[in-house]
Amino acid sequence: MDQTCRYLLNAPDRPTVKLDRKFNEIIKSDEIYRFHRRLRCYAATPLVPLPKLAKSLGIKELYVKDESKRFRINTFKSLGASYGIAKVIEKRKKEKLVFCTATDGNHGRSVAWAARNVRQKAVIFVPKNTTALRIKNIKKHRGEVIVVDGDYDHAVAAAREESQKKGYVLIQDNSWEGYTEIPKYIAAGYKTMMTEMENTLHPDKVPLVDLVFLECDSLMESFKNGKLSKTKGSQQTALVGLNCGTPSLLAWEILKDAIDLFLAIPDSYAIKAMKDLYYPFKGDKQIFAGESGAAGLGGLIALVSDPDLGDLKKQIGLNEESRVLVFVTEGVTDPDVFEELITTEINFAKA
Repeated sequence: MDQTCRYLLNAPDRPTVKLDRKFNEIIKSDEIYRFHRRLRCYAATPLVPLPKLAKSLGIKELYVKDESKRFRINTFKSLGASYGIAKVIEKRKKEKLVFCTATDGNHGRSVAWAARNVRQKAVIFVPKNTTALRIKNIKKHRGEVIVVDGDYDHAVAAAREESQKKGYVLIQDNSWEGYTEIPKYIAAGYKTMMTEMENTLHPDKVPLVDLVFLECDSLMESFKNGKLSKTKGSQQTALVGLNCGTPSLLAWEILKDAIDLFLAIPDSYAIKAMKDLYYPFKGDKQIFAGESGAAGLGGLIALVSDPDLGDLKKQIGLNEESRVLVFVTEGVTDPDVFEELITTEINFAKA
């Protein structure tokens, strides 16, 4: 396996991030947090300090926002799906609706769960390489699953076409020209994670972290081209939840100026992160992170481990005084895959 990391640094003098008026109004609303707190089984997900792992990585502090505990769905995606569906129902009261989406697993499961909670139907399109267990997880929430002969982008196209043909409500966590309103509500739903952290990590509104590592695939190609682009990679990865060929237009418009560093890592670093969380240092808490959910920590591990990234590490100011936050965006969504990956021997030798 090719163990080469690739990266692109954003310009320090880039424009300040500006949200469009509608999205700014949504994201500033206090109703998002209030909505989620009213849902059955709501509990703030833990923000876990891992001092021993931090020390081993040569940094001062490491915090993990553990979304594996979210609503018994094991993923942050349930925040966006539930809020997006609620906003649709708010406008279309008393209608019987069918919510439709495409997914690699977590978003579709969350849509099926959220639709069932409000006694509505869900139709979920998945790529052909979706595992049987991920499909089963969607069906547990009475979602109808349709397998598409293609990748994630093909599944999105199929869900879009079927929604137009049959009058379904497309509840997609992707966006494009002409389809942004519902994705804005879905994205805004994720704000609850940040609100929970502000209540614990930043109680005095003074940042207590220096660097945040987020997993978001397919952005590097767009950044390199200066426009929304489909990745040129093979999309053969164990990190199936991040296997998206084309970024969301809404996300791209924000992240192109918000992100300081775009870092592409081999799967092996994310698998190493899964193991470090599952087999913690004595005194650190154990965290059950899925392969995609561990990718943010995988990026941190790559930066401190790969000698070819030594200069980059200095450029972004990652050092022994750094306080770092990572998000575990999913728990164990497929136990068989999880077991296989955490028992895999990792070879970091350069290809």
